[in-house]
Amino acid sequence: MDTITRTTGGGLARLAGWAQRHRWLAVALWALVLIGVTATSQLAGSAFHDDNSLPGTESQQVVDLLDRTAQSGASAQIVLKADGGLAANRAPIDVMLGEVRSLPHVRSATEPTLSPDGRIGYATVTFDAASTDLPYDDIVKFADTAKRAGPVEVALAGDPVERISGGGGPAEGVGLLAALVILVFLFRSLLAAGLPVITAVFAVGSTLGVITVVSHFVDIASYTAPLMMLVGFGVGVDYALLIFSRYRSEILAGHDRDAAARRALDTAGRSVLFAGTTVIIALLGLLALGLGGLRGVALSVALTVLMTMLASVTLLPALLSLFGKRLEHGIRRQALRREHGRAWRRLADGVQRRPLTPLAIGLIVLIGLSIPAAGMRLGFADAGTDPAGSTTRQAYDWLADGFGPGFTGPLAIVTEDGDTGALQQKLTTTPGIARVLPPMGRTVLAFPTTSPQDAATAELVTRLRTDVLPTLPGHYLVGGSVAAATDFADAVAARLPLFVLVVVGLSALLLMVVFRSVLIPLKAALLNLLSIGASLGVMTLVFGDGWFGAQPGPIEAFVPVMIFAIVFGLSMDYEVFLVSRMHEEWRRTGNARLAVREGLASTGAVITAAGAIMVLVFGAFLLDPSRMLAQFGLGLAVAVLLDALVIRCLVVPAIMRLLGARAWWLPRWLDRRLPHFALEP
Repeated sequence: MDTITRTTGGGLARLAGWAQRHRWLAVALWALVLIGVTATSQLAGSAFHDDNSLPGTESQQVVDLLDRTAQSGASAQIVLKADGGLAANRAPIDVMLGEVRSLPHVRSATEPTLSPDGRIGYATVTFDAASTDLPYDDIVKFADTAKRAGPVEVALAGDPVERISGGGGPAEGVGLLAALVILVFLFRSLLAAGLPVITAVFAVGSTLGVITVVSHFVDIASYTAPLMMLVGFGVGVDYALLIFSRYRSEILAGHDRDAAARRALDTAGRSVLFAGTTVIIALLGLLALGLGGLRGVALSVALTVLMTMLASVTLLPALLSLFGKRLEHGIRRQALRREHGRAWRRLADGVQRRPLTPLAIGLIVLIGLSIPAAGMRLGFADAGTDPAGSTTRQAYDWLADGFGPGFTGPLAIVTEDGDTGALQQKLTTTPGIARVLPPMGRTVLAFPTTSPQDAATAELVTRLRTDVLPTLPGHYLVGGSVAAATDFADAVAARLPLFVLVVVGLSALLLMVVFRSVLIPLKAALLNLLSIGASLGVMTLVFGDGWFGAQPGPIEAFVPVMIFAIVFGLSMDYEVFLVSRMHEEWRRTGNARLAVREGLASTGAVITAAGAIMVLVFGAFLLDPSRMLAQFGLGLAVAVLLDALVIRCLVVPAIMRLLGARAWWLPRWLDRRLPHFALEP
């Protein structure tokens, strides 16, 4: 222990020394944090809330006006179907509705409205509280009671029903199991493979408990928890893997276990902190969009990344100290069987012999996959994209069958100074509108001829605002779910340049400070943008155009910007992992070709293993019943796959070979003005 006490090196080396000396205390502290926040979150419960409001937009003004004139409280629809006609089954329907009216928190239940053919009908149930304030058990009781309508088929729709019908898939468990399998294959040791997974579980579990409690005080979207687990498990395993891989290299270089851990933290640990910082910057860049619904998500996922960084530099060294002897034995035994990095050296030599060929192949793949992203259509999911067979999807399909495809997404046109009678007459003669209800106060509801997910419905909203309503005297506002999606997409498009400038600019500046280069940050930014474009292109093909059996429809309006922030940060991770080893070799030898060769040899296996882990963790979310989470999973998995295999293994080595020593050029005047932060001690 005396050698540990006299720790030398940077702050991370000293932190590793502390974790080694107090390994049981470090593990106990993390265990107490995990148990404490988990217990607190279980007692407090969650209060996640989806806030898609956009102050100042036309659709939001409609929502605000209706909120001021309508009673507060959630509503749900009981949708009824009988092929022989509902009129012949009124007795069991009336009994069921009577029981529903007597349930707790039910304010009223209307008589059924029937479709023209009498086969389908619906009754609207109004509650005395918002959906998130209704007790879960009372919603379940309502659903069970509503389904007791004798021979009549029943399906349910509405926000309260979504709370009890949204079941999570096996994504998290499948992803972690797949990660463990890859790590076992990489290290040939269950113990070595388990350490990165344990580190990620502690970090993500602790953060999940924290945001669950914080959701009572801050608006945090309902999809935040699975999204932060998706990102947290991916980066948590990756960061621990990078440090453990460097620990393995230091062991094989002849250092004792304690010194190897300190040296790993002093080198790979710096890369982890820098890479994690770029991810956090990219996520916090979402705040520049000014979209309230994304603030809580961005802060929660950024906190998750911060916790994984802390676990990697405090918990992991303690675990390495606890299991060091067994780990060292396995590392040395495996090293005797194969030469580390031999295949990657051959790949680097092959790329550098003819760099233009792999560069051209990589760019063709990235640009080709990016092209479909130009046709991406944004929107909001509704029950029409719920899993087939779910009660909300059945209700959606039955209502569309009985009352027309536009019935599930009506447009609300509101005026404070116009003539509602003239408005109703004008809407009745407008192409694309199937039915117009009589005015209700200052509001007229119009039902499109097309479904909410159809591009023609979004075009109808634009046409009403720009061509139809301006011909009437007075001022009119168009609201509804389709109008809200249109406004959200317009708001994102208007603020996207600032968001991209903030994220790309700050990340490039950090890379310039670390690598003392102008061209490397520029290269990294362009390649990261290409990988993001390619992932959005694939997502458009699958979920927008319906490839591979997916249901075609719009992409969730906030998914592309979230993917941009997360992928840009993760791509910077791999850039730092690879280029930092190249930079380390360049500083040692001054040989640009050797730096590329040894940099790829040292990190190629780690990057591809880390990429494979992320692809499987992210890809597992394709199993989730939520279309939105499936979109996240596919977009992130494709981006990481392309980044790890195409960009890091082919394009970057080719560009670095073509640049040669110029890759590390920085004007002297700029060098004097930039602060110094080295990833290598």
